[in-house]
Amino acid sequence: MAKGSNTPVPTAALRVEVGWRSGPGVPDADASALLLVGGKVRSDSDFVFYNQPTHSSGAVRHEGKRDTGGQVTDTLLVDLARVEPAIETVVLAASADGGAFGQVPGLYVEVRDAGNTVVARFDSTGATVETAFVLGEFYRRQGAWKFRAVGQGYGSGLEGLATDFGIAVDEPQHTPAPTGRQPAHPAPPSTPQAAPAPPPPPTPPAFPATVPPPGHRTAPAPPPAPPAAPPVRLTKVTLTKSAPSVSLTKQGGTSGAMRVNLNWEVRKQFSGWGSKRGRAVALHNDLDLDLCALFELADGRKGVVQALGNAFGALHQPPYIHLDGDDRTGALSSGENLTINLDHRDDFKRILVFVTIYEGARSFADLHATVTLNPQHGAPIDFSLDECTVPSTVCALALITHTGGDLVVQREARYLVPQRGVSPQRTVDHAYGWGMNWTPGRK
Repeated sequence: MAKGSNTPVPTAALRVEVGWRSGPGVPDADASALLLVGGKVRSDSDFVFYNQPTHSSGAVRHEGKRDTGGQVTDTLLVDLARVEPAIETVVLAASADGGAFGQVPGLYVEVRDAGNTVVARFDSTGATVETAFVLGEFYRRQGAWKFRAVGQGYGSGLEGLATDFGIAVDEPQHTPAPTGRQPAHPAPPSTPQAAPAPPPPPTPPAFPATVPPPGHRTAPAPPPAPPAAPPVRLTKVTLTKSAPSVSLTKQGGTSGAMRVNLNWEVRKQFSGWGSKRGRAVALHNDLDLDLCALFELADGRKGVVQALGNAFGALHQPPYIHLDGDDRTGALSSGENLTINLDHRDDFKRILVFVTIYEGARSFADLHATVTLNPQHGAPIDFSLDECTVPSTVCALALITHTGGDLVVQREARYLVPQRGVSPQRTVDHAYGWGMNWTPGRK
């Protein structure tokens, strides 16, 4: 499609892929969607992105990234049949993380229907210093939906794009710079000015100026206004091979509950180790991945939190780690979750989060997974698991260590191959020197 052109799309569930080619020096990018009435969001909840992945109506959902041989896609699911009648436009955008879109080759947005047929595609070219783009939009016309290729850039990143559509963010505001046909330029930093102090309020009298007559009823005071919703947090941390660790202390994420989420996709047509067998080795209905955690507490106690043996842990007593459930399909949007009680951070020495294949596949080679750590306070931390090149059934995801009052998250993404007769749990224990005794267990 050419910039500015439009095409009809079915009023159904559509898959929107924002894609580009990765490589040295190429910034990461993130897809987002804004649901608009009169060109603005109704509230911050109409903004769907990595920190707010699902719209309350269920019409739009951020699925996350996938890297296949250097081709990266970040996916949104948009069910136009479920979009509320008041919504006129669903804007599809992308923001660059760590650079500008002039450094991102092959940027495009593609819309696919339920049969995986491409119904619209727009290749965005000519980007320079833009750090956010409105790539396209769905809009209503006479009861039907159309897709328009937009290609409008912003030099002020996701923050500028969000504020332009009425989002309140918790970071310093800049004036958004829509580019149209002209390249965007970042807004220069401004020096904050001190506001004049307001005059002091008048001193109330010690007694009422007038006394109501007997039998007079004073109108009740109006109820207090509900507290304003907190502004949207746009910050996040992405761990990579070149930047594999982050301090939770520096991010302000050392209290409250931290959720560790594992989400995965199973490919219908497998490659790698699976292709050697000539058929798919697992489908959603027979694959079972288990999210687990080895822990070592400050007092020397050690153990494991996992579904195997119903060792689900506890949040408000040792080990202060709880496994929320056991997703045996990978089809649930919530995936599997561990919750860590950071209010007891001083009780932790180290926590190793890992995942095992319980049944349904022989290797991680045919799976795509994303790990996200969501502290109650502080920026979320995420990373994707690299392509597995060995017949591994256990993967160490992240190591959280408590040293000198600092909590540090280290991206591991380390695939391990158990020896014959050795369990995945014992394999990861041996690799990280946990030193525990293991016995067979069942679900």
